[in-house]
Order: sequence, then C-alpha cells, then structure tokens
Amino acid sequence: MSAAFRKAAKARQRPHRERAQPAARTKLGLLEKKKDYRLRAHDYHKKQNALRALQKKALDKNPDEFYFKMIRAELKDGVHVIKQPKDEVTPEQVKLMRTQDIKYIEMKRVAEAKKIERLKAELHLLDAAGSGPGRHLFFVDTEREVQEFDIATHLDTVPELVDRVYNRPTIATLQRETVKGATDPVHLKKLAQQRKNQYDLLRQRIEREKAMFVITQKIQTRKDLLDKTHKVKVKKETTSSPAIYKFKFQRKR
Repeated sequence: MSAAFRKAAKARQRPHRERAQPAARTKLGLLEKKKDYRLRAHDYHKKQNALRALQKKALDKNPDEFYFKMIRAELKDGVHVIKQPKDEVTPEQVKLMRTQDIKYIEMKRVAEAKKIERLKAELHLLDAAGSGPGRHLFFVDTEREVQEFDIATHLDTVPELVDRVYNRPTIATLQRETVKGATDPVHLKKLAQQRKNQYDLLRQRIEREKAMFVITQKIQTRKDLLDKTHKVKVKKETTSSPAIYKFKFQRKR
C-alpha cells in the first residue's frame, strides 16, 4: 500500500469524538470512556491509599488512649458533633452582670434625657410648620361680632404677621422698632423646615429615652426573678412594658 493511498484513506476517516459527561451525573464518578482510563486508575489508587492509611491508623491506635473529644463529641444522625461547653456562672455573678447592665443603660438614658432638655431649651417649644394643628380660640358675645371679627385688629398687629404663632409684634412695637429677624418668605420657609427637623430629632430622642427606660425595667425584672422566692406572673411582657410578677411576702429579720 502506497503512502498516497494511506494518506487518502486517513483523510476519508471520520474523527472520533468522545461523549461528554452530563452535568447531572458528575457526582456518580468518571464516565466510562476510552481516554479516561488514566483518570479512573488515579482515582482508584487514591481511594485505596486512603483506606490503607485508615486501616493502619486503626491498627496502631492504643485502646487505652484518652482524648477529650471522647467526652465532648456526640453522634447525631450518623455525624459526630462537638458539644459546646456551657458557661458556668453562679447566681451571684448573674446578678452582678445584670446590675452592670442596668447601670450602663441607665447612664445612657440619663445622657439622652440631658440632650432632650438641651434641645427643648434651644427650641423653646415653638410650633413648627406641619408639626400639628394649632388652635387659638377667641370668645365674643354676639353673632354680629363673629361676622365682623378681624384677627389682625383683635391681636393689634398687621395682617402680614397674623400667621406667625411666635414673635408677633404689635402695631405699637412696630412703630417704635423695626421687625427683627428674617422677613423674606424663602428664608422663613427654610427656617421653618430647619425647625421641623429639630422637632423630629427631639421626638426621636424622646422615643429612644422611653425605650431605654423599658429595657432597664425588663433587666431589673429578670434580675429579681433570680431570687428563689415564690412568685406568680400577673401580666405578660410586652414591647412597651416589662412582665409583672407578684412575689410572696417574706418577713425579713
């Protein structure tokens, strides 16, 4: 057979393509293919070496040997699980820790209360725009006075200053002095927004101070429950109040 004939026969030959391993069957091992014999042989010898190492370790093990995992491990559903050691704390230590917790939270609550008082002093409890519907009642005697009632005249001020709940000078004051402070509507709107933000911050601090007070009460209740005195729960614990217990009266010496 000439070289040209062999070359032509090789050109007519179809190339051999191996079948790919499906992704769902990769966990079952290597696919039986002609070119995978080396991979399968390597995998087989690796498993055999691991088994021989385990057998040697079991044969060399001292039956009288002790290690701490013997008492810290337990079998759950065929799997060894290390048991976590429990913290050994005496009742006196728990009371001390609860006392420290109460002191820390009370310190933070007092600091928050001081911030609230300082913020109230800065705001002077002025009505912010949109903070709530303000009401100012005027009393008159007749129905005619109600129809002819003029707020600016009654307050002795100009109509432009009627909507100002605070710092509303009278006409006599305006004749003696000029209006102090901002008078531009844009600037007044900006100040009102800043004042509203300050009131929102004040409301958040008040809610935080109340939450800290509730936490202090709950910790104190848990601390009182450590006593061995007979007690009966009167009211369940809620998000805004601690549980209420009734303790048996004991006369102290």
